[in-house]
Amino acid sequence: MADKKEEKTLNEMMKELDEHVRKLEADDISLEDSFQIYEEGMKLIKQCNAKIDRVEKKVLELNGDGTLQEME
Repeated sequence: MADKKEEKTLNEMMKELDEHVRKLEADDISLEDSFQIYEEGMKLIKQCNAKIDRVEKKVLELNGDGTLQEME
């Protein structure tokens, strides 16, 4: 049976993006490494956006009559 890969939390992905930025800001990084880190960062941003979209769909809105409904 294949192990299901654990999904990273939004906080973990943001920390990873911060690390990518630090690497890109380094003076001794090669152009090739810069492109690779940039590409990885863009993939992380897409994953972050997808996770945020899923969370937004689950957010509930309190109606005037005190009932809850999912936001659209």
